[in-house]
Amino acid sequence: MKKIAIFFFLFLNSIYSQIPGCTDSLSLNYNPNATLNDGSCEYENLKIRPRYSKKLSDSIKETSGLIDFNNLLWTHNDDHDKTIYGLDSLGVIKKKIILANVINHDWEEIAQDSLYIYIGDFGNNYSGNRKNLQILKIEKRTFLEENPIIEKISFNYSDQTDFSALKPNKTNFDCEAFIVSKDSIYLFTKQWSSSKTSIYSLSKESGNHTAQLKTTLDTKGLVTGAVYFEDKKLIVLCGYSKTGKSFLYLLYDFKDFDFTSGNKRKIDLKLPFHQIEGITSKDGLHFFITNEALIRKPVINTPQQIHYLDLSSVLGLYLHK
Repeated sequence: MKKIAIFFFLFLNSIYSQIPGCTDSLSLNYNPNATLNDGSCEYENLKIRPRYSKKLSDSIKETSGLIDFNNLLWTHNDDHDKTIYGLDSLGVIKKKIILANVINHDWEEIAQDSLYIYIGDFGNNYSGNRKNLQILKIEKRTFLEENPIIEKISFNYSDQTDFSALKPNKTNFDCEAFIVSKDSIYLFTKQWSSSKTSIYSLSKESGNHTAQLKTTLDTKGLVTGAVYFEDKKLIVLCGYSKTGKSFLYLLYDFKDFDFTSGNKRKIDLKLPFHQIEGITSKDGLHFFITNEALIRKPVINTPQQIHYLDLSSVLGLYLHK
C-alpha cells in the first residue's frame, strides 16, 4: 500500500511540475523554462521565395495535388482527365498511369499511406451540394503495375444538413486537402465565406461513411493541399487567399491527432497571383508545390508550374531535436 501511495505521489508530482508555455526557440514568445507546449507560440511575419520554379507541360494545366512516391512526384488534373502523371524534380513528365475504370468528377487532392494512394474526388465549390463525394483508394503495388485495383470511400459531412444549391465559391463544404494517418483520413475544407478551415475525421475503409467535424482552424486563407509526417507530428498545408496571395500553414509538435494543439505558423510565399494546389515533401524540410494555370487577361497570365522550397531554417531545429 505504501508503494502504491508513493507511485501516485510521484505521478501527480510529475504532472503538476510541467510548465506550460511556448517551447519553440524560433518564436517571439519562447519560454526557455516551458516543458509543455501549450500551442501559444507567436511568430514574426515571414516570406519565402522558391529556390526555383519550372513551367509544367500543358497536359497538366490543372495540376491539383502532389505526392512523392517511388522516386517521382505524382500529380493529376481536377476535371475529366483520368491520368496520374509522374514527374521528376524539374516537373518533366516521366510516366503516365491511367485510372480507366473511374470518373474524374472533380479530383482535388492526392495522398498516401504505406500501402495505398488516395485521390479525393470531392471538389464542391460550384454549388456546394454534391452528394457523391468520394475518395479513390488504390493499392500501390497494382498502381505501379499499371493495373490499379481501386476501392471507393464515399462520405458526407456530419454538419451539412442543407443541400440547396448555392452560387459558386459560397459553400463551407468544399474540400481540396486531406491527409492519411495509420487509422483515419483527415479532411481540411475551405470555408469560402470566412476563409477558415474545418477539419474532419473519416474512416479509411471502403464503403459509406460520415466525416465527423473535429475543429476549425483560422487559416485566413483557402487551403488546397496538405502533406503529413505522422512520426514527426508535422503537417504542412498550402493555399491562397481570396486575393491570390499564396501561403503555407504549418502545424507541428501537436498532441496525438489534435492538430491544433501545437505550433501554428503561417508563411507567405513570394508568388503573387498563384493558385497553389499541391504540396509534397520527402523529408519535411524540402518541399515541392504546384500551381494551376491562372489566366485573367490582360492582368494575370500565370502558367502551371512546379516550385521547390527549402524550409530548413524554419523546421530544421524542430525535426532534428
